[in-house]
Amino acid sequence: MLNIQLRYLSFFFGIVSIFSFLNVVYSYYLNLYLNLNTYYISLISSFFIALVFYNFKIQEKKISIFDKILSVFFGYLSLPLILSLPFYFSIYNVTFLNSYFEAISGFTSTGFTIFTNIQHIDQSLIIWRSSIQWIGGLYFLFSIVYLIDIYDESFKKSLTNYLSFNSSEILKQSVKILLLYSSLTLLIFIILNLISIRSFNSLNLAFTIISSGGFLPSNDLSGILRNNTQIFIFSLLLLFSYFSIFFTYNLLFIKKKNINFFYEDLHLIFYYLIVVLIFLLFFSFNIDFLKNFLSVSSSMSNIGFSLDHEQSNLHFVYLILVIIGGSFFSTSSGLRFIKIYSLFKYSINQILSFSRPKNIFMNRLLFTKINFDFNEINKYFLTIIIFIISLFTLTILLSLNSIDFESSFKLSILTIMNTVNSTSYGLSEFNFHNLNYFTKYCLILFMIIGRIELLTILIIVKKFLFKD
Repeated sequence: MLNIQLRYLSFFFGIVSIFSFLNVVYSYYLNLYLNLNTYYISLISSFFIALVFYNFKIQEKKISIFDKILSVFFGYLSLPLILSLPFYFSIYNVTFLNSYFEAISGFTSTGFTIFTNIQHIDQSLIIWRSSIQWIGGLYFLFSIVYLIDIYDESFKKSLTNYLSFNSSEILKQSVKILLLYSSLTLLIFIILNLISIRSFNSLNLAFTIISSGGFLPSNDLSGILRNNTQIFIFSLLLLFSYFSIFFTYNLLFIKKKNINFFYEDLHLIFYYLIVVLIFLLFFSFNIDFLKNFLSVSSSMSNIGFSLDHEQSNLHFVYLILVIIGGSFFSTSSGLRFIKIYSLFKYSINQILSFSRPKNIFMNRLLFTKINFDFNEINKYFLTIIIFIISLFTLTILLSLNSIDFESSFKLSILTIMNTVNSTSYGLSEFNFHNLNYFTKYCLILFMIIGRIELLTILIIVKKFLFKD
């Protein structure tokens, strides 16, 4: 089991070494020597670990789903250790815990930061923060393929016609993900440049958008988006991490259009349009609609960005959008709209079946012939139960550490859903740097819990509490 874990992680340590090398090149190119040595440290460390892990001999045996979950969880703990080195050895006197917190926040695409003034940070370190998000987003997508067997049959069909992956299928899908992920990043970067956003900001924002991250290259978004055209196009670009990463690929390259590959994205399109229409009609009388439009797109894609406008009456609405989330196979978090919709429809059908017993109610998703069975509904329900337990556990822990209950509750939702704090949720001024050790450890743990599928928590608990 350990050998498989190490071989799986060696690839990502190799990616860390590549980005470390790129940061060295970038620092030399722009004469940014303040933190140059820190990238040499991460380069040497990550390359050495990748080499050692790769050369472990793999034992040919079937890997259990529990072992795979541990592999993914171990990666969320170990990779940020190397990613935190440039922060720790920088000139800014960042403690190791703060460095690790920043790295975990970026790697889980959450976006909480211990830096109070981003504009005082060296440009190379800003790019490093954004790179961490990009690596973390890719790691999350690879982890979905790696853990594909825990997902429902209908979800698997949105990715492949296989019900289970062998090693060759995993490799095929992983290569496809890497190419799509990189291509979409480049596309976002080009579009941001075309709307006259500075290239440095465009690069950082491209890394952030595709990974559903929350790090900005400046203190606030208002200093980057200066006109309505930029705000509108930027809001649409946020949807790259809302829809499935395979959506555009399937539209362009799948010759025999199988509805199974599109059913979730079709649901998400209607859901998104309905939410936008509601905000246009009911919540935009006293404020520019484009600001709400950006907050809606950002919340639904679990990024969390907003412009400088305070709407306390909409905080809870935006938090609901964050909880629902986006596509199953995207870098967004959330409970997933398709799960909540399926659970809601199944519940309504059950209620109607008692009031109208002579009628037959089909538990079928719109636009498809896919029926969801009772076992899938149980999984959806358990996911929501685990989320509620995690939410209130973290809320209580934060409340016990001198954070008021309202802020604790909001911060708990954002932490588990891996969404950055902003004015949309009334937490833009929250200071993570001054939190005590215990609070930071709690946030680190729950950021990781939020990034792995919540159902895996139940599998881990079952493994230890219920022996076969």
